Amino acid sequence: MELKLHKKSEKLLQAKEKFEENEKLRKVLGWIFQIAVTLVFAAVVAIAMFQSVTMQESSMEPTISVGDRFFMDKVSYKLSSPQRGDIIVFKTNASDDAALHIRRVIGLPGETIQIVDGRILIDGETYREGKDFPSISNPGLAETPITLESGEYFVLGDNRNNSEDSRYGDIGTVKKRYIVGKVWFTISPVSKIGFMRG
Repeated sequence: MELKLHKKSEKLLQAKEKFEENEKLRKVLGWIFQIAVTLVFAAVVAIAMFQSVTMQESSMEPTISVGDRFFMDKVSYKLSSPQRGDIIVFKTNASDDAALHIRRVIGLPGETIQIVDGRILIDGETYREGKDFPSISNPGLAETPITLESGEYFVLGDNRNNSEDSRYGDIGTVKKRYIVGKVWFTISPVSKIGFMRG
């Protein structure tokens, strides 16, 4: 009788141990599943909100060099409007194949922009930038006043004398609907990794 009880208690003990092992395995698998779902969700959100962009032109040097890579924030300008000094990514037209350009916002909707003697005038007042950019040698279309309509922006490259921007007919004023996003975070080169500061 004792032998039968001993065997039964051994079987119960083994069953209990097996159940506990299965319970641990279930918990581990549950954690793995939750982590996988979280990573997939994060990837979907990142794809929807951010896009990697590589600088192809020298128009923003020395701030941004050819080959620098960024994450572009695609959501900000759906909720708000670009501000003066923002570095934006835009297309010149609605084509999906249109090249992406990166420039700095100078003029906002409703303002009048003109370049006189190398200086940028906004509504007749000299615009003083926080950075030391070279004097503009070619005012292009901005030699005469340009009044921005609703949803239009005047952009310049930081490499002021070697930049195709709103001063030239190929770019012209940038319509908000063609603004793809805002340069947000530098991902390459390693020495520049971090949030983009205008």
